[in-house]
Amino acid sequence: MKVLVAEDDHTSRLMLKAALEKLGYEVEAAENGREAWEIMQRPDAPSFVILDWVMPDMDGLGLCSHIRAEKTQRPVYVIMLSSRQDTHDLVEGLDAGCDDYIVKPYQMEELRARLDAGRRILELQHRLIEQEKLQGVLEMAGAVCHELNQPLQSVSGWSELILMKMSKDDPNYERFMKIREGISLIGELTRKIMGISRYRTKSYLD
Repeated sequence: MKVLVAEDDHTSRLMLKAALEKLGYEVEAAENGREAWEIMQRPDAPSFVILDWVMPDMDGLGLCSHIRAEKTQRPVYVIMLSSRQDTHDLVEGLDAGCDDYIVKPYQMEELRARLDAGRRILELQHRLIEQEKLQGVLEMAGAVCHELNQPLQSVSGWSELILMKMSKDDPNYERFMKIREGISLIGELTRKIMGISRYRTKSYLD
């Protein structure tokens, strides 16, 4: 999993990057908020963001607000690092959209545990997104089958009427038999699809 580290202090940035890589994370580093925001605009942007509160160009609060304001379905977990430890500062950081807040100086074991918790939350969010996509596909499939039923029944009815009046010696008899078999297969398929999806009226095109 990718992690973006936004830290203006060169030494702290290198130490944090090395520690995270040792834990198995792929790390991208930025030395200010503006650079970090540019990284977050990429299609392959990290899902984890660890940012310092005080940075040039754009501070941690501003960066977090930008991330939360972005219209995207991609979940992002943000951890704020700061030497500020007043309750007011904690509340301000969480109100800006941070998921977690760690007071400096911190132990790497604490950061590792917070990252593990964040990863579990991200994995759950990804599963929920995939389930919603699957539900949307099933609903659309159910809607299509529902709309197919009426014309399918009409074609089936007319085929049966024609076969009833047609002699088996008629050269077109076998053709109509194949049409009836095809209709039967389509009907069976639509029933199976509707069996695993609950049809409800929904607008699929905005």
